[in-house]
Amino acid sequence: MMDLSHLDRDRKEQYLKLLQAKNIRIKQNKITQYYPEEGPLSRDCYPKHMQFFAAGSTFSERCIMAANRIGKSEGIGAYETTLHATGRYPAWWTGKRFTKPVSIWACGTTSTTARDIVQYKLIGNPEEYGTGLIPEKYIIKTSPKAGGVANAIDMILVKHISGGISRIKIKSYAEGRKSFEGTEQDLIWLDEECPLPIYTECITRTMTTNGLIMLTFTPLEGLTDTVLQFMPNGKIEDNQEGSKFLIQATWDDAPHLTTEQKDKLWAALPPHQRDARSKGVPQLGAGAIYPILESNITVEDFAIPDHWLRCYALDVGWKKTATVWAATDPTSNITYLYSEYYQGQQLPLIHADAIRARGVWIPGVVDSAAHGRSQDDGKQLFEQYLGLGLDLENANKSVEAGLYAVWQMLSTNRLKVFGSLVNWFSEFRIYRRDENGQIVKDRDHLMDCTRYLIMSGLKRAIAKPYWEFQAWEESELYNHQEASLVTGY
Repeated sequence: MMDLSHLDRDRKEQYLKLLQAKNIRIKQNKITQYYPEEGPLSRDCYPKHMQFFAAGSTFSERCIMAANRIGKSEGIGAYETTLHATGRYPAWWTGKRFTKPVSIWACGTTSTTARDIVQYKLIGNPEEYGTGLIPEKYIIKTSPKAGGVANAIDMILVKHISGGISRIKIKSYAEGRKSFEGTEQDLIWLDEECPLPIYTECITRTMTTNGLIMLTFTPLEGLTDTVLQFMPNGKIEDNQEGSKFLIQATWDDAPHLTTEQKDKLWAALPPHQRDARSKGVPQLGAGAIYPILESNITVEDFAIPDHWLRCYALDVGWKKTATVWAATDPTSNITYLYSEYYQGQQLPLIHADAIRARGVWIPGVVDSAAHGRSQDDGKQLFEQYLGLGLDLENANKSVEAGLYAVWQMLSTNRLKVFGSLVNWFSEFRIYRRDENGQIVKDRDHLMDCTRYLIMSGLKRAIAKPYWEFQAWEESELYNHQEASLVTGY
């Protein structure tokens, strides 16, 4: 600390005033402290943030599904919103640039959270407007929000570098979908997850402006309809598809968090929220039908021994016909799901050919009366598959008993799944109940197959019969004789 003892009183007061003025300038230019070229908080230390910004030049809908405390609201949402509102982009900026004043919605869950997070991140606390990300010198005017939330702002007018005025309206999801109708927007920042109807309205608002939508949230609600917009297969990985861009960020992507801070945060979190709050991984929570870690049931593919007992289960439908095959080790009594078939809009002949290709001798079970068919139609379809050479019986379709049986086998390590069954895992990740406790009937064909398999398919399972070995040996002998005629050996 600087020694001021040699200065007289007037000099000391003058020096303190200069320090105060400097501190005010720093507080009112907070945005300049973000993402320097060098240092422990430089741009190189935040690659996920940089990727999100850069994606704005290509993708109109971007989502960062991230852990708590990694800076998604302030360091991403409020930061980019400020750049577009002022038109003052740093030299390193590779994202989209607006060359004119913009119309912006900045949104939170309720009016209170929109004030406490979105509003405060942008302009600071009511006692110190200008200490948020928007520098005080660019804030032209704010207008209060009608209603009972103290200090809540409705509109922020911001000086744009072009000389015009950008408008930022603070909104909340609690206002309902209809409040998101109407006006076109250049940028919509959705802080915390919004309901799908509101998200759909936001897409409409930016369609004609070539605008941007940013979502910054921690996925505490699990695989909701909004989350599935960016994770159509429920797979936990960064995704770039069409107009949508998804990136996930964990505590390890936030260098400002120390190991001590992360350990303290981890210890304070409920176990079922740890993945969501530390990694940005959506949690199914109480809605998960099989609340089991994927890593606990996945095994690498291997060749199934001939003496293991095999069977399959079939779920038929025009939009999607699915089949899953199982093999049980008679020594350990562990069952492995080792193959799958997943095809829509094909004739039964095509499906039957694919099923027979896995082994015409393998017996199966089927729910032939599913998907809204009448009893007669289901019977005819069952007979049709039998006529195509499949060894089938009707499956036991008990739902709750079947779910419990599958869960029991998964949780006791008696049911494992080959890692190559990508469609099975895609359904497994989103297999859940709704708020009324009902199974969400969407992309659950292989889950139904698994239930049929455990309830009735395993009872039909058999080992590879001797005539299959004989057919294989005869085929090998024939191939050897053909080769001898060609090669002379």
